[in-house]
Amino acid sequence: MDKSSPTQNPSGSLHVNGLLSPPLTPDPNNRGSNAMGIIDNAFDNTRPPSPDPSVSSSYGSSSGPRPASTFTATSFNSSQTASSPDLSREDPHPLPPIYAMHDDQQQHHQYKPTSPATPTSAPRHSSSSTSSKPRTYTDGRQDAAFPRLSKPVELLRSTYDVVVIGSGYGGGVAASRMARTGQSVCLLERGREKWPGEYPAGALDAAKELHYSGTFSPGWVKGSQVEGGDPTGLYHLVMGRGQSAVVGNGLGGTSLINANVFMEADKETLAMKEWPPEIREDVDGLDKYYKKVEDVLDPQEYPAEWPELPKAKLLQKQAELMGLGNKFKKVRQTTRFVNGPNSCGVEMSPSSLTGQDATGVNDGSKNTTLVTYIADAWNWGAEMFCECEVRYIEEDKNGEGYRVYFAWHGRNRGLFKANLHGDLMWVHAKKAVFLGAGSIASTEILLRSKAMGLEMSDMVGQHMSGNGDMLAFGYNTDEDVNAIGRENPSPYHPIGPTITSVIDCREDDTKADFNPLDGFVLEEGAIPHALAPLFQAMLDLMPGKKDPQNDTLIEKTQAALARYGSRFLGPYYKNGAVQKTQVYLIMSHDSNQAVLSLKDDKPMLEFLGVCRGHHVKKLNKLLERATEVVGGTLVQSPFYELLGQQITVHPIGGACMARDNTGKTGVTNHVGKVFRGRDGRTHDGLIVTDAAVIPTALAANPFATIAALAERSVEAYAKSNGLTISEEGNGILNLLGEPQHRPRRMQPSHKREQLKALEEQDSISVANKVIRTAREVSASGIGFTEVMSGFIHPDEDLKEDNQETYELAHRMAKSLCESARFFLSVQAFNTKEMVNHAQHRGMLTGTFVCPAIPGSPFMVQRGEFNLFILNNKAPGTRNLTYDFDMTGVDGRKLHFHGYKVVDSSVALAPFQFWKATSTLYVTISKHVPYMCADLDDEEAWRRAPVIAKGMMHIQPADFFSQINTMTPTGSNFIKKALSAASFLTYFTRKSMSLLLAPLTPLEYPTKTFSGFINHTPPSQSVDIVASDGVSSRMHIWEPTHFPGNDPKNIRNLFMIPGASVDHQIFALPTIPYNAVNYLTRAGYRVFVSVHRISQIMIAGSNWTTYDARLDLKACLEHIRSIHGPDKVYTIAHCMGSVAFASGLLDGTIPTSWILGITCSQVFMNPVWGPTNMAKVMAGPLPLDKFYGLFAGSWFSCSTSNQDTLVQKTVNQLLRLYPQARREMCNNAACHRTSLVFGRCWNHTNLNEATHRQMDRFFGGVNMRQLNLLMKMGYEGHVMANAPLYDPLTSPENVERLRGIPVMLFVGRDNAVLSPEATERTYETLCDAFEHGDYKRKVVPGYGHLDGWMGRNAWKDVYPFVREEVDRVTRGEAYEFEEPDDRFKAMVHGGELLY
Repeated sequence: MDKSSPTQNPSGSLHVNGLLSPPLTPDPNNRGSNAMGIIDNAFDNTRPPSPDPSVSSSYGSSSGPRPASTFTATSFNSSQTASSPDLSREDPHPLPPIYAMHDDQQQHHQYKPTSPATPTSAPRHSSSSTSSKPRTYTDGRQDAAFPRLSKPVELLRSTYDVVVIGSGYGGGVAASRMARTGQSVCLLERGREKWPGEYPAGALDAAKELHYSGTFSPGWVKGSQVEGGDPTGLYHLVMGRGQSAVVGNGLGGTSLINANVFMEADKETLAMKEWPPEIREDVDGLDKYYKKVEDVLDPQEYPAEWPELPKAKLLQKQAELMGLGNKFKKVRQTTRFVNGPNSCGVEMSPSSLTGQDATGVNDGSKNTTLVTYIADAWNWGAEMFCECEVRYIEEDKNGEGYRVYFAWHGRNRGLFKANLHGDLMWVHAKKAVFLGAGSIASTEILLRSKAMGLEMSDMVGQHMSGNGDMLAFGYNTDEDVNAIGRENPSPYHPIGPTITSVIDCREDDTKADFNPLDGFVLEEGAIPHALAPLFQAMLDLMPGKKDPQNDTLIEKTQAALARYGSRFLGPYYKNGAVQKTQVYLIMSHDSNQAVLSLKDDKPMLEFLGVCRGHHVKKLNKLLERATEVVGGTLVQSPFYELLGQQITVHPIGGACMARDNTGKTGVTNHVGKVFRGRDGRTHDGLIVTDAAVIPTALAANPFATIAALAERSVEAYAKSNGLTISEEGNGILNLLGEPQHRPRRMQPSHKREQLKALEEQDSISVANKVIRTAREVSASGIGFTEVMSGFIHPDEDLKEDNQETYELAHRMAKSLCESARFFLSVQAFNTKEMVNHAQHRGMLTGTFVCPAIPGSPFMVQRGEFNLFILNNKAPGTRNLTYDFDMTGVDGRKLHFHGYKVVDSSVALAPFQFWKATSTLYVTISKHVPYMCADLDDEEAWRRAPVIAKGMMHIQPADFFSQINTMTPTGSNFIKKALSAASFLTYFTRKSMSLLLAPLTPLEYPTKTFSGFINHTPPSQSVDIVASDGVSSRMHIWEPTHFPGNDPKNIRNLFMIPGASVDHQIFALPTIPYNAVNYLTRAGYRVFVSVHRISQIMIAGSNWTTYDARLDLKACLEHIRSIHGPDKVYTIAHCMGSVAFASGLLDGTIPTSWILGITCSQVFMNPVWGPTNMAKVMAGPLPLDKFYGLFAGSWFSCSTSNQDTLVQKTVNQLLRLYPQARREMCNNAACHRTSLVFGRCWNHTNLNEATHRQMDRFFGGVNMRQLNLLMKMGYEGHVMANAPLYDPLTSPENVERLRGIPVMLFVGRDNAVLSPEATERTYETLCDAFEHGDYKRKVVPGYGHLDGWMGRNAWKDVYPFVREEVDRVTRGEAYEFEEPDDRFKAMVHGGELLY
């Protein structure tokens, strides 16, 4: 039988470590198919391993060797190939003709129905008992991933038909059966998903999986609330008064750690008055449901041909010595003793007899619900989510079904203890909720739900029971017991399953008046390896031991030697006392008086009169006798001796079935439906399917009864709702592949709901593709959880996206106590991609709470987080952004956009860096369908109507918790370490580049164009020849609109750029809405001169502003020659304005040609700002002369890393150029521009594309021009060329300006020219012309050139310039009507509000 030859392996037997399975013998029961059915063919489609890379494929940790995963393609026909369906949405039609929304994994997967259930072609086989290695699921690779049936919570849908809470016997049954009806099923499990090979074996590993909670109350001490350990750990110790309980958490529930004994309740117990009449009057009616459970779990007795087990042999001997030999029997158990698939199609291995059931069996032989009902539910389309602790249930506010609230423990969210149970996530169940979380957890959920307003019986939490459980030990008997579990037992000395035999005393045919309450069962057991190191000490030190009474000296000596042997040689010493210790587990009838209540929202368990006193004494006497007859010492459990209480592994009750089908005597009716009060009205969609409904102790292992009652309840629900539970067989499941079935998702009735459903499906598909892609390449990830709080104010008029608006909203919200908080987990499934991708994305999941916004709290699913992405709106700035849709409890969907701004203000300022990275600017807007479909569209959120704005912050304590939540994911330690190192390296590098910005490498001009989003080519360009023969250019833009659609209303507008720049400052391609756009749509034909001192080659030919006046005259002459002698309005900037003033003042340009003037920053009185004035006055040698000595007569604003040594030196020295912290940058061209002209802008007003490519918009300056500029700025007025430097502002010259309206404006933060420059001109004109038309405006927040090149100039500067031009050219009464064009759409759509 070669592994590669499946035809020789009909049973699907598995290979272990390359060896064949042990010799096979025929199945003694000769079983074929069952109610579930088994078919020969495997699935046509398979699924790659779990999409969640956060799930390790390592084997877990333990003290011994860890077996590998086993669910592999060896079970499949070799002709079948695995495929990964494409998750992208290819269907162009938004609503297919037959609308059936399927699981995202199945979206393009064609399913071919299998044939009805048929017997398998090959019989099952029994494995020889010589197997000594645990049988694990492997394909021969030691790095194979374990199956993962559960999904990451990131893939949770908002709504399902059915929600199942818990995954044990009750929850598993409900999930499987409801999935088989075609309903969409969501299963929520508190624990994690673990498969055979992942369960802990050693004490340290087991301790990590322990969670304890409840009331620590030894004896009659009042006690106190305690809680600790891992809340999602596999083992949960619930401490109470009078009795404590042990239950299991994990996908599979307590079935993962129980002793898997299948024992029906006896008929006398079912006939007791505590049961509802439908059961107590028809005790045989439950038999068919027991049979259903048998067909799935396949319980078998320990095979007679397998090795004899010492502990079972000893129990039989004890029974016979006590006269109870007829009561001894083997138990049926769900341990597998055969090789091959189980009833649900999951490949299983025969037991290796480890005795490890109580901590999890790693050999793949245990028919837990994980490999039966849960696997079946998965195959039929149920979606399962782990680490989800359900807190309470409420009826949906819209009247459809229920809303289930849960605390998600994933991503280390538990470190935020104040938020974990306060900021809950939820899922909507449209039709039903099945509670199968176990008696304690389900009762706790119901108690909390009742406290939160859900109608319910007052009996909830009453009549709980410990099932009469008693634990004790027969220490140091005369016989070999071998009851200490081992991961790899000797085939010649096996431990066996934990329980294999029982003394069943539930019936006594010799007594006609036998009271069923006196019935009990006594089972042998095994101690798992994890507890072995503590077992010897416990047995030695435990008080109250009952030693043998009649031992001889020799027997006492032998007993002492055995004790010392175990003490010194360990618990596995063959002749030691521990190896001779029998483990007893009794189940009987207690008083059913336990109560579960909530205190401070925490469950408090009180067992009042755990067992009837006389009955307990009788059972203890029985144990003493059983131990004494084999020469042992009876030792009670430490809970009994030290705490004065029993320990149960079978808590039942709490939501008991009512004996009269009303809420007066119970919580549920006979099929588990929860009563609405004291009468018989029920929540038809709220059904309890676990041990909580059992109204009395069973005196037997209860899981068979739990599962049978669950089958009964689910069947009743299905019938009452017209649902059919399919009995089609599964075939052999490939748990690393695709489910074979998918739920029917019917078309919503309303178009809005259809669109909502499609949008959610696409969102899930995209998220699943991200997760799966990362999993397929074995990528490592990184995740953390964050809590931020603040204040958000609802106001639809808060549309501006600037700091002032957010601060205003924050102050208003704070005064009105409009608090807000989010609790979000960020997960990057591929750290490498996150670090290298331009968007640096992670996925967001969690909650947002703001009571001031209707619908709060909100659920966040599949949001986008971006870490230190480039902010294209401001140079040298990185943003941390949070962008997500969120759904309120009322079903309302809103959009959240928040960003943290880390800009140059953090340079060399650690406290400012903390402030920047801990302050979030938040905008809440209405949801627009598919507004975020394009993940690369950073502006999508601006297109939605604003609802609220505000600010949120990280508190220091929350920040430290956030750091502790940071967790790398990967398949092994090395990958996790590399993932963490990669992320931290990226984070540190980006942080330091911002914090140490002045010291980072210089940015040199790029060779490629980027960010040119608004190409504005001129309609026409003409050559201009001045009177001195110098050629220049003029660009012309025709109007795009004009008033009244009458061409006669077109006005000519002449615009003059400053020195070293050209027409691009007005037609800037890197902003979406430039000055030329603005003015041409206002009805102006725009002419822009590119004069001799602008950014053209002749600018380096020693021309000056005074010379440039000739170019301006020539331009005006051209305009007049084409469009007639009408006066022309002129807008002039900086040195262009100075050149224009020179021409007007000396008479070169006739003032009769000019209708009006708008002067930007200066006109005829240039006065340098403080920094530039310092350059003029510094040192004995002027700057122009000093530079000329070393570098020539031309200074270029552009440079490169290949420049001359002198220029490179200048570039490096310019790092030291004095700038305010918020104006620091590392752009070499920006530095050089600031050197020669002064800082020309407030950096916050430019976008990244403009700043990064500043060299494309600036030329340079010749030293002759610089000399004149320095002299004019120092003197404070325009003047002619050297050597005379004739002043041009004499009264006679100024007189020429009479009658020309002039508006001057200047940026308040202008660092090139002092605001005094426009102030002097304004005063001069007002003094010279008393009734002149003059205005002066100071623009706050702006510098020099950003008034034209700034990203927000369209709303801060252009409007008042146009209003002045309109007033002068069209008259005072003119009202501008904005044309209906793309710019209007951009403005009103919010795309420009930044």
